[in-house]
Amino acid sequence: MYKLTFGTPEEFTPARFAPAPELQASGTTGFNTGAIRFRVTDGGCVLELPLDNGEEVFGFGLQLKGFNHKGTKKRLRVNADPKMNTGDSHAPVPFYVTTKGYGIYVDTARYAEFYCGFSKIKDRDPVQNNAIASNAEELYQKNRLNETTLMVINIPAAKGVDIYIFEGRNITDVVSQYNMFSGGGCDAPEWGLGVTYRCNLKFTGDMVKQTADYFREKDIPCSVIGFEPGWQSSSYSCSYVWDEQRFPGHKELIRYLLDRGFHINLWEHAFINAVSPLYKPMRELCGDYEVWKGLVPDFAMKEASDIFAQYHKENLVDLGITGFKLDECDNSDFTGDWSFPNCAVFPSGLDGEQYHSLFGTLYMRTILKALGDTPTLSSVRCAGALASSYPFVLYSDLYDLKDFIRGVVNAGFSGLLWHPEVREGHSRKDLIRRIQAVVFSVQCNINAWYCEKPPWLDWDCEDEVRELFRIRMSLIPRLKKAFAEYKKTGAPPVRALVMDYTEDSETYQIDDEYIFCGDLIVAPLTADSDERKVYLPQGGWVDFWTGETVKSGWFTVNTEKIPVYERV
Repeated sequence: MYKLTFGTPEEFTPARFAPAPELQASGTTGFNTGAIRFRVTDGGCVLELPLDNGEEVFGFGLQLKGFNHKGTKKRLRVNADPKMNTGDSHAPVPFYVTTKGYGIYVDTARYAEFYCGFSKIKDRDPVQNNAIASNAEELYQKNRLNETTLMVINIPAAKGVDIYIFEGRNITDVVSQYNMFSGGGCDAPEWGLGVTYRCNLKFTGDMVKQTADYFREKDIPCSVIGFEPGWQSSSYSCSYVWDEQRFPGHKELIRYLLDRGFHINLWEHAFINAVSPLYKPMRELCGDYEVWKGLVPDFAMKEASDIFAQYHKENLVDLGITGFKLDECDNSDFTGDWSFPNCAVFPSGLDGEQYHSLFGTLYMRTILKALGDTPTLSSVRCAGALASSYPFVLYSDLYDLKDFIRGVVNAGFSGLLWHPEVREGHSRKDLIRRIQAVVFSVQCNINAWYCEKPPWLDWDCEDEVRELFRIRMSLIPRLKKAFAEYKKTGAPPVRALVMDYTEDSETYQIDDEYIFCGDLIVAPLTADSDERKVYLPQGGWVDFWTGETVKSGWFTVNTEKIPVYERV
């Protein structure tokens, strides 16, 4: 890793709040730093770095709408509802990697713009090109620059920035170093890798008991029971106090679930309602705008983080709660008109734009403080740069399965964990295909927050779901080993094919297959078809289900199972 400083960096950046790095800077780099150009502008600052012809670009956090970013513009804006391949994400990360064996982390909390392969003005030969492009793909190929171009990085407001260069033999090696700089990969308890079932948001304590009993009586694996907003006496904004009408004697309910081998995960967000015991002690430690009539705590301040964490420890964790679902710490003021504005002011000195970028990470850090030594694999709606050491898995309010699969493929580029949670099925096949995908992800989460009963009962496929969940349980030893490697070396447990096979150009556009736990390749199917093309890189492979040898290269598969192949 090599660090470069340009101009005068801002005071508040992700590195300021990150855990202690497990990787230190070196004094040399193979990257051509002399080719980097920097300038201060009226609106911020700009970096220009060379991009070679044929050099492909990946990363930028949880990108649901795009994969190979060469030739595109990305604005890394925190947004819960990305509509197009423009960079919007509820987990944007200003870190990219390329097929030339390096990655660049830009240490900023601003909504930076990355122009991935643009050309500055130059004298060109007058070469006529009157070919007509009939679609966007042909137009892109016609106008693609087959020459050295630039990665142009525009950072608003800032008058300087630190960048970090990571180099390695392939993208996995580069990302692993970035993750070690972030404090290393997170660990995960065995129970967190089992099946999580989130109950309907209106359930009472008795209904939760009935759900728990259903899983045990039907011998359907389930490790975690999740409570949605109805557990609180106020939500949107939150009280963090049990609703004694729905949950009279909630301590007894907690004991009931713990005695039956369940762990408990509680939904919340960080917007504090006036009825909450946290309201008065946090009143002066929050931003100057409300969300849903609630305070927005400034978790960049130690005092605010400590008060919030101590309350959670004494009133929730000490009762036996081992996980939390941190919702709506992203931002939807572009599509849903909620959250605080970018012009908000926080007592730490952060503005709203910076706090949007840091909110999820600071929130996770606060909840980990509450959990103390209690192991967890929790959920979060927003994460950012240098977050690999936090044991939280991202989820989304969106529900397109193809986008969800692309998220599984993309998250590993940026030190993030992501799973394609299941809520309902639009058909029997759709539900099964979704569950197949979530079984082969870092967290197996059924989020039935608006379902009055387990969604598979509507489609009469309980037996199929039981078998899929048993397969999930059989994968836990692989997952534990992969997470141990993640913690030790930074190598993500789920990776795009191009990460391990960076020299193989066939992998540069594959956004619907991924490496799972180091030695499996998973190629999910959607309900649209039982047939798809699969690519296996050079090496020895067998079908995970049959043990039969499978040749490398491209082939077509037709199956009701999820295609999975094991390296031998």
